[in-house]
Amino acid sequence: MRISELINEKFIVPELKAKTKKGVLKELVNNLASSENKVNPEELLRVLLEREKLGSTGIGEGIAIPHGKLKNIDKLILSFGKSIEGVDFESMDGKPVHLFFLLVAPENSAGTHLKALARISRLLKDPKFRQRLMDASAPEDIYKTIVQEDEKY
Repeated sequence: MRISELINEKFIVPELKAKTKKGVLKELVNNLASSENKVNPEELLRVLLEREKLGSTGIGEGIAIPHGKLKNIDKLILSFGKSIEGVDFESMDGKPVHLFFLLVAPENSAGTHLKALARISRLLKDPKFRQRLMDASAPEDIYKTIVQEDEKY
């Protein structure tokens, strides 16, 4: 599975304006819903907030991978957002989150959902890749950075 198959430039927010966890989720969801008409933004936000109650998807090193499942979609969808300042996302390491990968999966997709989460996590282990994402400012540059990294593995 390639991350580049799940994301496109429309799903990239190069500079998030939100300053809170809920605000970031809402901003990413609204961006996604504006291009994916099968995504109900209120329902997706509710699903993501419910997931966050189980434990933060802020995995440390300035990264969060919020994720959830929706009934009415038929494929995995990935969006990306970046916060230069960083947002308190209640991460495991207590540090602010700068890089957000939002994964939305069909309700019956346990295997592919988990494979996508693992792939995203693997790519983000590389500090140089994280820095390239921080340095890229335009959606097309961020997209190219993700695709280039994804092709290495």
